[in-house]
Amino acid sequence: MTAIEHDDSPVYMRLRATIAAAILRGEYRAGDQLPSVRALAAEVGANPLTVAKAYQTFQDDGYVEVRRGVGMFVLPGAAEALRVAERERFLRSYWPRVRDHIALLGLSTDELFERERA
Repeated sequence: MTAIEHDDSPVYMRLRATIAAAILRGEYRAGDQLPSVRALAAEVGANPLTVAKAYQTFQDDGYVEVRRGVGMFVLPGAAEALRVAERERFLRSYWPRVRDHIALLGLSTDELFERERA
């Protein structure tokens, strides 16, 4: 799993970004069970409370449901709704900084796309 968040963001937000990326890539589809809090904490070397906090954000946003005694499951439509939310977040929070940095460095779109093809 790879995170989208910056290293200076809280651990639970970096973990949330990692889980969100996995959902967006289709690693977890509608109806799939997410790893247990303890299993994911062991996998990524995080505190279980941190994992639980990251998972809670998905529940709060309506992307997953908890089935008591069974686990947490991705809801139908979660990937699409998450993609819309993450696009908006990117355009609002990240793109302005990226755009400003590109301008600061004097990079052209040709240079950026040429680097992409290389």
